[in-house]
Amino acid sequence: MSPLVVVAVLAFGAIGALARFGTTLLLARFTRFPFAVLIVNVVGAAFGGCLLGLSARASISAEWHLILLTGLAGGLTTFSTWSVETVQLVERGRWRTALSSVVLNLVLGIAAAAIGYLVTR
Repeated sequence: MSPLVVVAVLAFGAIGALARFGTTLLLARFTRFPFAVLIVNVVGAAFGGCLLGLSARASISAEWHLILLTGLAGGLTTFSTWSVETVQLVERGRWRTALSSVVLNLVLGIAAAAIGYLVTR
């Protein structure tokens, strides 16, 4: 792996992280449900599915696949924040919201990845 690819992964990871941060700020007023995490996870999953489809058609190089999936999508999506927010919801007795978040993140994320793949392959 070339040093340029490593730098590109870092740069695109920063872009993804900043996009996640901006989404969090934009949706900060919604405190009853963790919409920001849901949105970035579903968008990231759709993006990952699209990259998988493009890779299957050889429309994108292995290096760009790595840069965009690991860097951009990796910086955008967040398993750790989702996990912590779910624990916090349970701790506050908000079981239904926690369960809804888990189900929506999983179902919509997998569906978005599958749709992204099917559209781009």
